[in-house]
Amino acid sequence: MRKHYESGNMQTLQKEITAQGVVWLTLISSSPGTQGYVSPKAGGRADGVAEGEPTAVLLDPTGAVGKAYGATNTPHMYIVDKAGLLVYAGAIDDRPTTRRADVQGAHNYVRAALEDMAAGRAVQTPVTRAYGCTVRVRVELAGA
Repeated sequence: MRKHYESGNMQTLQKEITAQGVVWLTLISSSPGTQGYVSPKAGGRADGVAEGEPTAVLLDPTGAVGKAYGATNTPHMYIVDKAGLLVYAGAIDDRPTTRRADVQGAHNYVRAALEDMAAGRAVQTPVTRAYGCTVRVRVELAGA
């Protein structure tokens, strides 16, 4: 996840798609006393979220929402369509590394799925393998 926030990739994607009317929710699923925990008083601002552009940051200290979506890694990206159907789940892109330089030239699965939806097509790649740290911090959700 760090490579996507430190490179500005996550913020750019968030700005781009929220400007198109997509709702972007960042879910932080860390319990008190664990790495990544954010108190409600902190306003959900931690681990790069402060520089992000989500529509809202949701706190999930019990991990119930992350578990319900089957999140395994952070970031684990999800797209829910207007009918409430999950149409994409997986990695943000096809470069499962920690190198920021790998963001450039990567195939962004989230952007591609949203483009498919905007064009009225079924999402061509609805599931990919998420990569990153094992889930303890954040799940990203976008809804068209």
